[in-house]
Amino acid sequence: MGSRHIEVRGARENNLKDVSLDIPKGAITVFTGVSGSGKSSLVFGTIAAESQRLLNETHTAFVQNFLPSIPQPDADALRNLSAAIVVGQERMGGNSRSTVGTVTDLQTMLRLVFARLGEPAVAHASQLSFTSPEGMCPRCEGQGRVDDIDVDELVDWDLSLNAGAIKLADYQPGKWYHQIFTESGFFDNDKPLREFTPAERETFLRGATAKVKTATMTLTYEGLLDKFRRTHLAKDYASLQPHVQRVVDRVVTSQPCPDCGGSRFSATVLRCRVAGRNIAECTAMQVTDLLAFLDGLDAPALAPLLTALRARLGDLVFIGLGYLSLDRSSPSLSGGEAQRVKMVRHLGSALTDLTYVFDEPSVGLHPHDLGPLTTMLRRLRDKGNTVLVVEHKPLLMSIADHVVDMGPGAGAAGGEVVFEGTFAGLRAADTRTGRRLAQRPALRERVRERTGSIAVRGASLHNLRAVDVDVPTGVLTAVTGIAGSGKSSLVLGALAAACPGALVVDQSLARGSRRSMTATYTGMMDEIRKAFAKANGVPASLFSANSAGACPTCNGLGSIYTDVGFLEQIVTVCESCEGSRYQDEVLTHTLRGRNIAEVLGLSAAQAAEHFTEKPVRRTLDAMVDVGLGYLGLGQTLSTLSGGERQRLKLAMELGTPGGVYLLDEPTTGLHLGDVEVLVGLLDRLVDGGSTVVVVEHHLDLVSQADWVVDLGPGAGTDGGDVVFEGTPRELAAAATTTGTCLREHLAG
Repeated sequence: MGSRHIEVRGARENNLKDVSLDIPKGAITVFTGVSGSGKSSLVFGTIAAESQRLLNETHTAFVQNFLPSIPQPDADALRNLSAAIVVGQERMGGNSRSTVGTVTDLQTMLRLVFARLGEPAVAHASQLSFTSPEGMCPRCEGQGRVDDIDVDELVDWDLSLNAGAIKLADYQPGKWYHQIFTESGFFDNDKPLREFTPAERETFLRGATAKVKTATMTLTYEGLLDKFRRTHLAKDYASLQPHVQRVVDRVVTSQPCPDCGGSRFSATVLRCRVAGRNIAECTAMQVTDLLAFLDGLDAPALAPLLTALRARLGDLVFIGLGYLSLDRSSPSLSGGEAQRVKMVRHLGSALTDLTYVFDEPSVGLHPHDLGPLTTMLRRLRDKGNTVLVVEHKPLLMSIADHVVDMGPGAGAAGGEVVFEGTFAGLRAADTRTGRRLAQRPALRERVRERTGSIAVRGASLHNLRAVDVDVPTGVLTAVTGIAGSGKSSLVLGALAAACPGALVVDQSLARGSRRSMTATYTGMMDEIRKAFAKANGVPASLFSANSAGACPTCNGLGSIYTDVGFLEQIVTVCESCEGSRYQDEVLTHTLRGRNIAEVLGLSAAQAAEHFTEKPVRRTLDAMVDVGLGYLGLGQTLSTLSGGERQRLKLAMELGTPGGVYLLDEPTTGLHLGDVEVLVGLLDRLVDGGSTVVVVEHHLDLVSQADWVVDLGPGAGTDGGDVVFEGTPRELAAAATTTGTCLREHLAG
């Protein structure tokens, strides 16, 4: 076989069981299997990790000598690897200046067009960038928005300082910050703030810093607004604790910058125009409209640049992202959108003989858009690259040159290669995937009757066009439509606003630090610590990796994190605790024969057999019930897929009948067979009196709904209308894009 294959021998990462296989190079290989069967462990934890480790070994002497080395994946041998580019589902990071245009380099190309053709001309291209001092709006510094503090939300003017006039918890009587104000000597602490003189009010809100001597120490006084900005607004919003984020959301209002109108650019830049439009107007267009604008330009001297710009924009349209605009903030992209943007960026690369690794690139895509995605994957392969795809959609499996099916089950019951070969061979194979592919899809035999409806009137959020719709209660409703048609705006925006008591279960990652894991997020960890403390007669804090029991070397993280500005963060397992997070003394205490680290290493299904404590068992049983029995108790939240996050949130909410559940693509990351499990769970919620509304593309789930609301007809400005309402059977006969796809799906 030689170098024509990537050879994997004896891979044991996570739940892999001595996996050995040969993956053809220069081909598309799809890895499938039930959720938690080991696909990601093999592709990302073994193959991609080893490729990147070997690349790091070729770095400069500085990297080799001063940075910790990435450990070799747990495998006997990996041969014939090429440089790997991992295109995962992680949402794009970056600050508020990071946009679709900047991350794809389209903004730079557009700047060059305006620098050459714009009138009146600018001095040089950097006056055309909102990230440079010359080109950014001086008021908002290129942010496009300005923050303002609503003082009325911050203080109660009718109360005195001693009566708790400052509404923040840390500023209430008896608290540290409250003491600074009351002992400053600047105010009558019993006088209502409304009676302050103008000078007192200015000192209270914006007073300059000053030293304040109390009975025990010297403190620094500063005005309330300055202190609030420093303690609440100077930090990145995402890094704030949830209760601090709620305060910021309540107190701070964000408005488009009045000087630049939210465009981010300086007045000089906005005066520079090409064919009557400035660069801000061009970046605000959706990609399809910008492409049409560029097609109308007649500039022979810029022909190569315009050709390249149109080609890159055309790729965005082809992949189903034509509804985006270049000024769209990159952190606001969904995981699926971010992955496809990265894919377009790599298509323009001149490099070949690379290994591209994709994690469910179909996420967030309507079945209608899967065809262009398969074409993009083939284009990458045909350039001489190896393409590895973790995927569950049959259409993407069907284009593969090689298919690897993992199983037979999830977690400890998985980790084996149960099939290798062609897609046709997989359809005939006696595996869970093969059996599911052989089944013919069917509609729900009998739809349930609605008990009422939730009225949405005149919904105009984002691209919705004054939508009026009555969403039925007491049934399962699927909201469908191509990506960008307005589904999330309708359900998570307008419908959630019309039904304030609804439980919104989206794909957002639960707020938390590197210490956040399944056991802590679900609340089980407190009960687990109590059980260990009671069994061993020691304090519960000893079993906290954030407290007394933490390994002193890694501070209870289990890993060492090394940050270097020009490289990605390097994570290595702590050598002192070997990743357990705890001191050796803590690991001597056991509960039913297992120490705390061993318990956190159990899956939810295994832990359900280990624990007898009712509060822990209730949560574990709920996790198993939603199909998450394979998740580890100590598994970090950042490793969960969007679908896993939703089902984990659902597990915590089960047992609350009669509620309204709003879900955003809960099938994300699910095997075809696991979709049936999810449908069964949603059916139990509905049969228990709940209303379930699901934003969804997966036709297996859509076909099992009681009612469907289809949005379209297109995406972005071409969407935002309700194009169909009715049962799945009626949808299959309709002429909408979703109806056509459902009809083809049912025909097999």
